Amino acid sequence: MSHPDTATVLRLTRAWLETFVIGLNLCPFAATPYRQGRIAYAVCDGASREAIYRAFLESLNDLILADPRQIETALLIAPQGLDGFEDYLDTLDLLEQAVIDVGLDGVIQVASFHPAYRFDDAPMDDPANFTNRSPFPMFHLIREEGLAAALESYPSPESIPQRNIARLRELGIAGIEKLMESVRASGE
Repeated sequence: MSHPDTATVLRLTRAWLETFVIGLNLCPFAATPYRQGRIAYAVCDGASREAIYRAFLESLNDLILADPRQIETALLIAPQGLDGFEDYLDTLDLLEQAVIDVGLDGVIQVASFHPAYRFDDAPMDDPANFTNRSPFPMFHLIREEGLAAALESYPSPESIPQRNIARLRELGIAGIEKLMESVRASGE
């Protein structure tokens, strides 16, 4: 299977962020760092778990060393090697353990996104799964301090997941697919 080049991966990822994450307001905290250019993007060229692990550690290190006013959050995109969702979840476990191993538990958390994302209790075709479906497997490194500050100023943050599920179910698979077509078109 042929994988797109880095520029295309980044273009598709940004289009997904604009269309889904920000456009549907799935994450009410994403628009500001996105528009201010405070999201670091890294694309892993390797397909092996070891290559993805090394790229993750590098992204983690870069994020920790960066001034939060310059780089608030980071996305590590892995367009190769994690096509299967179970392989992705195994790698996610490994990366979450790495955060603990390097002493950053409670400082950095990892959010997960995958093209075949599926919540444990949801059917594969449930539109709710699209809250975490992305064009490529990716790992979102989030500074917990910044997240905590954002949550404090947001009314009813605990309602965000339910609101997102309701929004996507209302949109339906046909509506979601139409949005995904616009995302894919940006990669051409």
